[in-house]
Amino acid sequence: MVSKIVRYQNPLGLQVKQAGDLTKIAMEYKSVIQFSYDGGIANAKSVLSVLGAGIRYGDEMNIICEGEDEEEALRNLVDFVQNNGSGN
Repeated sequence: MVSKIVRYQNPLGLQVKQAGDLTKIAMEYKSVIQFSYDGGIANAKSVLSVLGAGIRYGDEMNIICEGEDEEEALRNLVDFVQNNGSGN
C-alpha cells in the first residue's frame, strides 16, 4: 500500500468534469484506489463517490493505492490532482 497527501488546487473545487477525469485515470489500474478527506473515504473509481466527497479548493486528500500497480497509479493520480485538477 502506498499513499500521499495532496492539496486540491482547482479554485472551483472538484466538479463533474474533474471527477470524471480522476475516475477515468483510477479505472486504468488494477489496484484498489481510494482517497480519504475530512469526513470520510471515497472510492476513486466511482464518479458518485468522488463527487460526494465535496472536495473544495485547498482541501487535503490522502490518495491511497493498494495492488500490483499501486506506485504508478499513485504517481498519475497525484500528478492529476496537483496539475490537471485545475481543468487544464
